[in-house]
Amino acid sequence: MSLSDFASKLPDFARDIRVNIDLLLGEEVLDDQRKYGTMLACAHVTGHRPLIRATEDETADKLTPEAANAARSAASVMTMNNVYYRFVHLASNKEYGAMPVKLRMNAIGCPGIDNADFEMFGLAVSAINGCGMCIDAHEQVLKRARVSACEIQAAVRIAAVMQAAAAADRSRVEIRAWQDQPVTA
Repeated sequence: MSLSDFASKLPDFARDIRVNIDLLLGEEVLDDQRKYGTMLACAHVTGHRPLIRATEDETADKLTPEAANAARSAASVMTMNNVYYRFVHLASNKEYGAMPVKLRMNAIGCPGIDNADFEMFGLAVSAINGCGMCIDAHEQVLKRARVSACEIQAAVRIAAVMQAAAAADRSRVEIRAWQDQPVTA
């Protein structure tokens, strides 16, 4: 199933999301590795199996195995980091920021693809997970790599639409289940 097929099944209340998925597929600000890798990382971080499956199918012939693995790795390691660094940032006790992290995150240093591409995937995942500290860190690395604000915005747009698509599809399933339930007094 393609992402367009997935989008076509979204309910009418999510018609903007359907349109936005098609717009993302036609996105030309990002090269294919950044665009489809960001989509794949974001699909995985939503945890929504139908969206993950559709995105895996969509990207299968558009990403190298290394790029697809890096996108999955970004979803995994950045979710861990987003929890940790969001805690460090939000905790009143600033002592945590001075402590050794003691988390393995070798994928960040050796992602198997261009570092800027991996950073873009990580930025999008961090946007979904709401870690401002990680967003800032990834944006700084991307800016040093001469990635434009338009490209960064495109990655965050992908994150926003993928997260919304997962939520809309979950709602569709829940509404259907709720409507199928017998009315009880």
